[in-house]
Amino acid sequence: MAEPLVIANGVSRRFGSGPAATDALREATCAIYPGDRIALTGPSGSGKSTFMHLIGGLDVPSGGTVTWPALGPRAALRPGRIVDVFQGPSLLPPLSVIENVRLPLVLQGLSDRAATKHAESALSAFTLVHLRDKLPEEISGGQAQRVAIARALAVRPALILADEPTGQLDSATAIEVLSILLGTLADLGAAIVISTHDPRVAERLDTVWSMRDGVLATLPVNRPHEPAGPATRCGTALLWTSRVVS
Repeated sequence: MAEPLVIANGVSRRFGSGPAATDALREATCAIYPGDRIALTGPSGSGKSTFMHLIGGLDVPSGGTVTWPALGPRAALRPGRIVDVFQGPSLLPPLSVIENVRLPLVLQGLSDRAATKHAESALSAFTLVHLRDKLPEEISGGQAQRVAIARALAVRPALILADEPTGQLDSATAIEVLSILLGTLADLGAAIVISTHDPRVAERLDTVWSMRDGVLATLPVNRPHEPAGPATRCGTALLWTSRVVS
């Protein structure tokens, strides 16, 4: 079996101190492997974003550990190994669409010519090439969200962490974008965790985890791309039992 991309073991996150402290995440434990397709559901304020920030290395836990066995130390995760697609605006206002998509590729060390070629290919997958010279303020919110997804895929990541990536899209466009996203990930062998309130998004993924009051409930990860076996049928639940609901 492939080495895990992320291992979270008893991870907690507390904000503040004393009586005013808030426990946003409580002893979350899970593992994410290459090719996993995981939907993370739960009400607003349940701890989903906190969890995503921790497993992506954007924040550090108050307790427990997060490691990235297949990806290296936290400092090596970006740019490229893990990418984030945020719910809110994430394009840099002074840069054009093509420059926004090209930027992480340049930061990876690609030449301007190679970065532009990869960026154009990513935009083409989402039928966005005609917007290449537009500034973010000149395109719609839905178009900006698709550009952000194209930017994430352009770097050929090992793991995408997406917070409501279709939240600003109409129903038909959301399904189309999700299909392109999942198809591209299959070609890359990459994993994705999508935080979503949309049942249509969740049902397109292999596995659904849920978050409530800072407690992560994980079901065994369904990995149809791997042969069934004790380690793959129940990858997360077999590794740990703390806070794992199966």
